[in-house]
Amino acid sequence: MHRPRWLAGFLLLACLPLRAENSWTSLWNGKDFDGWTTWMQQPAAALDVPGLRRDADGKYLEPIGSGRDPLGVFTIVNDVDGRPAIRISGQVFGELRTKRSFEDYHLRFQFKWGETKWPPRDRPGTARDSGLLYHVHAAPGAGGRTWARSIELQIQEHDVGDLYAVGSAIAVRAKPRTGTQPVLYDYDPAGEWTFFSQSQGAPGRCIKQPDNEKPTGEWNTVELICFREDAIHIVNGKVVMRLHGPMRIDGEVPTLVTSGPIVLQSEGAEIFYRDVEFRPIAAIPPEFAAK
Repeated sequence: MHRPRWLAGFLLLACLPLRAENSWTSLWNGKDFDGWTTWMQQPAAALDVPGLRRDADGKYLEPIGSGRDPLGVFTIVNDVDGRPAIRISGQVFGELRTKRSFEDYHLRFQFKWGETKWPPRDRPGTARDSGLLYHVHAAPGAGGRTWARSIELQIQEHDVGDLYAVGSAIAVRAKPRTGTQPVLYDYDPAGEWTFFSQSQGAPGRCIKQPDNEKPTGEWNTVELICFREDAIHIVNGKVVMRLHGPMRIDGEVPTLVTSGPIVLQSEGAEIFYRDVEFRPIAAIPPEFAAK
């Protein structure tokens, strides 16, 4: 069938947004930290960081700060299961942050726990910990905080996919866990909308359901979908939490926050990340849309 030339051109243009939306873009080039920045808090007194001021007891008086990594907390390793990966040692609490801000996107990456743990997580039985912060809306270290105001998709052994509303607020359908004090809340699609905020002493935590993390030492795939006021936490292909209405609470009145940089945490445990990539979206992908 013959189509007018203008119609063929129109059909081609109509397909372009769909192709762009479905394409993934890497956030890490596999060689260095181009496009990312680092920041770290005060190190433990036992560590030697030249040029950092100490008090009379030997405690550091200032953070390592931005753009400095004298201890090699954030490095590139070229042969983790035969492929390059980001290694975060966890030796000092801090962040690896994208220079770019993101809105209406689908993020995915792989992580695997390493062997080494550092204080305060070096005790036997203490879970390895890291985290993904999104909708970040504060500068590193602002207000004396270790973790910038944001929404956190927790990455901790057996807790991958939990929520921490870090100096922010967000709603999740949840139910209180019977017999817990202080009360723990579990994600439950049949539960009531409940607001969580890690502020004024509240933990700001909601526990994902189910636990879909692979055994320690194996690679896990984590995905995050952020579209308008909705967010979805996905672990190894399984939706473990749906969230709605992220709010920043550091202004005169609460306001929506639906964009911001992405942060990977250094939090006392060795962890490896790879295949960090994203794609812009114009709707929640059908395979993850609520039934």
